[in-house]
Amino acid sequence: MDPPFDEIYKTLLCKQVTNTEKPHEKSEPLSFSITAVEEVELPVIDLSRLIDNEDEEEREKCKEEIAKASREWGFFQVINHGISMEVLQRMRQEQVRVFRQPFDKKKMSEKFSVGSYRWGTPTATCLRQLSWSEAFHVPMTDISPDNNDFTSLSSTMEEFASESESLAQRLAEVLAEKLGRKSNIFKENCGRKTCYLRMNRYPPCPNPSEVYGLMPHTDSDFLTILYQDQVGGLQLIKDCKWIAVKPNPLALIINIGDLFQAWSNDVYKSVEHRVMTNPTVERFSTAYFFCPSHDAVIDCSGDSPIYRSFTFRHFRQQVQDDVQKLGFKVGLPHFLL
Repeated sequence: MDPPFDEIYKTLLCKQVTNTEKPHEKSEPLSFSITAVEEVELPVIDLSRLIDNEDEEEREKCKEEIAKASREWGFFQVINHGISMEVLQRMRQEQVRVFRQPFDKKKMSEKFSVGSYRWGTPTATCLRQLSWSEAFHVPMTDISPDNNDFTSLSSTMEEFASESESLAQRLAEVLAEKLGRKSNIFKENCGRKTCYLRMNRYPPCPNPSEVYGLMPHTDSDFLTILYQDQVGGLQLIKDCKWIAVKPNPLALIINIGDLFQAWSNDVYKSVEHRVMTNPTVERFSTAYFFCPSHDAVIDCSGDSPIYRSFTFRHFRQQVQDDVQKLGFKVGLPHFLL
């Protein structure tokens, strides 16, 4: 069932063993030890105050909380978000089932387009660049009800994505309003054909202090909606240090992506985050990426823009080029004026 990490990354793993035996050649450890990270609870925002409340003052307070968390944290949690627990539970069950298949079957899966199944880090040249995880990164066009093979997995993914899209549009409109900008870009450019759904599995790792579950990164979208289990492992940077996110069984996690940081002229923060491995327990999560069309133009707000305008296509290509050449994503610094 598990991808052949030990076999494919044997050289990197052996290099770590060799360096451990020779202290003077020991490779640089991870930036922050997993044992030294403080666990905190992200800001929790009750969206029923926004969705079902006719009290305008209370609605405005909720909007301000969303904007404040996006400015100060780049991450927050939402409860009473409009996505039913029944849909979330079915999504988890279907996800576990698909990952329980033999590795060769997952690798050759015909359910989704070529390249949707991913594992490890093909470009890794050292352990710091290796992600001990597997995923199905699926374009929404792959799970259209019009497809012939519309299975229970596909129908559940479609329902989860449909409800996530509504939530993402609502949050994006709030954040745009708090910037004093029109939200047309989201309605006109972000929809069923442009967004992605990613199912993640993090297998138990024999070297949890040496290998990431998912290496540090920022998301290349406007917003990400994350449904995770209770195992824990998600960490993010706050006040120049890594903090561990305490799982909340009732909440979805929302984080700002690079496109929203650029579009807001750095008002909202796309924060670096990572996933740590666990030596004994596997972890599951499902992410919905709120992305625009490839030709959508991202332009800064305000009189003194920090970034030059760019298309989502250009941004994605730059990220891919950096990963191929450098082994990691550079992101927004490429587009600074």
